[in-house]
Amino acid sequence: MQHSEMNYVKKALPSNLRSIGLLLLIAGIILGLVAYFIDQPRAMFNYLISYMFLISIGVGSLFLISLEYVANADWSVPLRRVIEHLAAIIPLLFILVLPLFFSIHDLFHWSHPEAVSEDKILQGKAPYLNATFFIIRSIAAIVIWSLFYFFISRNSLKQDETKDQKLTKTNIKLSAAFIPFFAVTITVSAIDWMMSLEPHWFSTIFGVYFFAGTVVASLAAVTLFVVKLKEKEYLHPKVTNDHLFSLGALMFAFVNFWAYIAFSQYLLIWYADLPEETFWFLHRWEGSWTVFSIALIVMHFIVPYAVLLAQPAKMDMKKLKFISIWLLAAHLLDLFWLVMPNMSVHAHGYVFSWIDLVFPVFIVGFVILVFYYRANKTNLLPSGDPKLNRALDFHI
Repeated sequence: MQHSEMNYVKKALPSNLRSIGLLLLIAGIILGLVAYFIDQPRAMFNYLISYMFLISIGVGSLFLISLEYVANADWSVPLRRVIEHLAAIIPLLFILVLPLFFSIHDLFHWSHPEAVSEDKILQGKAPYLNATFFIIRSIAAIVIWSLFYFFISRNSLKQDETKDQKLTKTNIKLSAAFIPFFAVTITVSAIDWMMSLEPHWFSTIFGVYFFAGTVVASLAAVTLFVVKLKEKEYLHPKVTNDHLFSLGALMFAFVNFWAYIAFSQYLLIWYADLPEETFWFLHRWEGSWTVFSIALIVMHFIVPYAVLLAQPAKMDMKKLKFISIWLLAAHLLDLFWLVMPNMSVHAHGYVFSWIDLVFPVFIVGFVILVFYYRANKTNLLPSGDPKLNRALDFHI
């Protein structure tokens, strides 16, 4: 037995966590169905936000795993199993995407033949923006994500039993292959599911913008779970604040990266001052959408920047827990800001509905249950990884 395993005792997560997750999931599904029958378009727009949020957590977590392997990082090895459990959302996207496929006509203006026949721009984009090709692209992206998740996670779990170091080399190769696929598929997903909601508008930086938000959200989710597990002593006792510092530093870096990309997208469109580009931002400064636009700047950049700026904050579990929840809420607001102004009911400002509050309940319950069932089946420590001892002794 390696000395890294001597102080680690696997403990089952408490059953009340499953009860909470199940309660939230069922409540979210029931309320979501009620919302669907009351206001179908609004319910589906909100469900789309939830779907993109879960892509951010699941696929973003797989990206973080791949980044660890490719960068040959040490510090994150004791935390990798937590990230793998969050990436387990990916195969379930096959089920989660189905309601959206049945609601394409509720969501996308370009899916209506009569609209395309009267619009030269839509006619020009029709070879790409059509329901059949759209569904094929969406399924292909999930297939690619699922295959990489399956093989990378399988090798990681198998290594716990065999201690075979070759599995690490295999995962490095898989991760190196995954990253370019990730870049393309996450960009296509952002363009298809969100940018094409307004098919007359385009931004060449939109995929990078969604990538930045995805990494922030996945880092926030990982940090929240790691801190909670550390507080309850589910992780190895040698996981210290030095490991937490690296998570905090990464969050701080990507918060700044998101702000840089967001500002760059705005600045380039403002400077060019082309009507076919500027109307998208002008719409988000109409009526009450102004409040959402300002709130997004405050929530997604100013507050997390201020909280995470000092070095001690990046190792403070209370602050990390707070800012993780804050950034997850900020990412949800970001997706809401991207998606909801495209609803006709919001033409000149936001109109509140209880339906907008339903699907976050579903998200929380869903993520809790996925993590609970995965964590109770496997170790929270990748005990077979050859870098584990070095990782547990990590100090900044």
